[in-house]
Amino acid sequence: METAKRTYTEPKPKKRWKKTVFILGMILMAIVAGLVIFVSVYTSRSLPEVSGEIQLESLSSAVEVVRDKQGVPHITADSSRDLFIAQGYVQAQDRLFQMELARRQASGTLSEVVGEATIEQDQYFRTLGLRRAAEASLSAYSDEAIQSLEAFAEGVNAYMEEAEEGNRLPPEFALMGFSPDPWKPVDSLTIGKYMAFDLGGHWERQAFNYYLTNEFSEEQALELFPAYPDDAPKVLEETEQVDVAASFKDIVIPHEFNGSNNWVVSGEMTESGAPILADDPHLGLATPSIWYQMQLSAPDYDVSGVIFAGIPGIILGHNNHIAWGVTNVGPDVQQLYLEKRNPEDSSQFLFEDEWEQAEVIQEPIRVKDQETLDYEVVETRHGPVISEFAEQSGDDVVLSLRWTALDPTTELEAILEINRAENWNEFEKGLEKFLAPAQNFVFASEDGTIAYKANGKIPIYNNGDDALLPMRGWEEEDLWQGYIPFEELPKTVNPEKGYVATANNKITDDNYPYHISHNWAQPYRYQRIVEMLEEKEPLTSEKVMDMQMDVKNLQAQEFVPYLLEVTKKEALSESETAALKLMQEWNYEDQKELAQPLIFHSWMANIQEELYNEAIPKEMLDLFHGAGQTTDELLRKVQDSGSSIWMNKNGGVSEVVTAAYQKTMTELTKEHGGTPVEWTWGAGHAVEFTHPLSNIQMLERFFNPGDPLPVSGSRITVRAAGYNSKGLVNHGASWRFVLDLENMKEAYHLIGPGQSGHFRSEWYHDQLKDWVDGEYHLTTTEGYEGRELTLTP
Repeated sequence: METAKRTYTEPKPKKRWKKTVFILGMILMAIVAGLVIFVSVYTSRSLPEVSGEIQLESLSSAVEVVRDKQGVPHITADSSRDLFIAQGYVQAQDRLFQMELARRQASGTLSEVVGEATIEQDQYFRTLGLRRAAEASLSAYSDEAIQSLEAFAEGVNAYMEEAEEGNRLPPEFALMGFSPDPWKPVDSLTIGKYMAFDLGGHWERQAFNYYLTNEFSEEQALELFPAYPDDAPKVLEETEQVDVAASFKDIVIPHEFNGSNNWVVSGEMTESGAPILADDPHLGLATPSIWYQMQLSAPDYDVSGVIFAGIPGIILGHNNHIAWGVTNVGPDVQQLYLEKRNPEDSSQFLFEDEWEQAEVIQEPIRVKDQETLDYEVVETRHGPVISEFAEQSGDDVVLSLRWTALDPTTELEAILEINRAENWNEFEKGLEKFLAPAQNFVFASEDGTIAYKANGKIPIYNNGDDALLPMRGWEEEDLWQGYIPFEELPKTVNPEKGYVATANNKITDDNYPYHISHNWAQPYRYQRIVEMLEEKEPLTSEKVMDMQMDVKNLQAQEFVPYLLEVTKKEALSESETAALKLMQEWNYEDQKELAQPLIFHSWMANIQEELYNEAIPKEMLDLFHGAGQTTDELLRKVQDSGSSIWMNKNGGVSEVVTAAYQKTMTELTKEHGGTPVEWTWGAGHAVEFTHPLSNIQMLERFFNPGDPLPVSGSRITVRAAGYNSKGLVNHGASWRFVLDLENMKEAYHLIGPGQSGHFRSEWYHDQLKDWVDGEYHLTTTEGYEGRELTLTP
């Protein structure tokens, strides 16, 4: 009886439990469904209105905004003021969160909304003082430019107020739990200063060279210098040394490969008989794009192209008369100075045998959910003391930074002028006000003129070798000797060869009287562009677009035969030998379907590791900008029967190359399997365009839709595609542009991943696959169709 009773009663709790689980599951599903509906409704509500009519009190007359099929806004206004109000409003519609992050990062105020995780980053940008430099620049602008900045800010603020009142701010603000403060003209200038920071100026390499001189023999140090000076820089006395590795362990370093391609060809080389201009700036690849494409039309404006979100005007593009594009010159515009501090007064520094008072600036840092952090910045006559960032303030010798971008500069003034230029003379006149960062401008006009100018403030050194190392802050003779005069900057107009091209390569010969830089990009992109331009076939827009997508690897073409020659074949396994034969069959193209690029780029990276990693700590290798260029020079040196100290100390070139190859094969076999012929470059080289909040759990599927896409190209091909240690392509052509001046009303563009910063927008990632496949869209400046929005007073 008892057994029967137990058998009868035991199932009851199971049934109740199943019923309870079912009910809880239904409740959970209802909650999730409700949350999904809420999120869907909220995010849909926060999408910008792109059609209909919206009232803006600050306008004096109606403004038409037509977004075409790619989401490119074409803005037409009756006055410049209304035009810039509308530009600010429209940019905020599509990119407000990006604009907010950009001004906070550059200003050093991320911790207010992020918390303690960004304190060190904020300290670094407060120390640099980008916002202080922007504030100082305001007084250098004309009344007209200030009015344009103010009008732009009015438009941004009009959208902010409207979105807040309607609870329609972009979803990122709700996720982070804050609302944006009103936009100010100085915010736009601060973002401009950040772009100068992003394009660098080589102080990191000076710090690395300084480390080399203090840690290695003179011969070892000089072999890794970016140039081999006739008079070796003197190693500083022991009492004048700074612990560089400790001083810069937490700094924010711009991407080493920030650069670009551009070229312009005369009508003599084109099928149409008119010039063709091409530009593809290489910057970080993320969502949203660093660029925002627009057309601006008013009685005194009609310009089309791209601008950084948060800034008025068009920085790159064309109007009805001219077209232009840029690459980074990469000059030595940043100089580290050793500073001797007064042991009796930490705010005084030696200059010409006297103690000089530095400026001590209070920069309190507000931190979310914590007390405000007191923070001081010390500025000497040269600039901010940046080694204090790593709490080295007690030392008697510190490092300060002199940098052209920390001076008052007027880039926006220049942009507004060149937007309205109609010929080379007017364009060049506008460039006088474009001071930082220094850029290689290529130009073409409807009258057939093509031109080039390396433009910006570039300091004059007593001796070009001075820029290799920190200089003495206490000696007047080590100060910059002014700047290269504007009329003497490198320039060419209508060159006989019929074209001008730049790819961050060396731009001057030994006859040029001034020092520009020790840190040029590897020459392969430039060499390949010139090869294609000199094929003598009449060029069309289509051929030029194909050129921008070219993946011929001239570095591999130069070095693979030598690497194969010096590899110790007897030390290789059967699979390693088979892969080596695979390299012999390579056409030297970095195509995503091929195995050879995967092997080659890993091999070269491991050669660098074999040479440097054991002797140089990681925090210093992070400052070793141009390591690839240096490694190339060492390989050339030994290939030409020379001797390399760094090769010899690692066992000689055969030992280095073989060890690197075997390490490469071990790593790739582990990652991709044991059959090299089945490997592909795309399996280790893919692009995603990540959103800044996508690393938060559960948000990736919203902000980074889809899996990373395999992509061709590399850091040293014309089709630039740099990648991180995980194989994720995070750097390359953020915008591609081609214009045949036969028709100034049409140009080819490509912005990855799309125009919008809102993940629910149809223009969020609509150009991602196009970016991978090299498919451009044609933008017309008249006769366009799309969604029509009218902004009315």
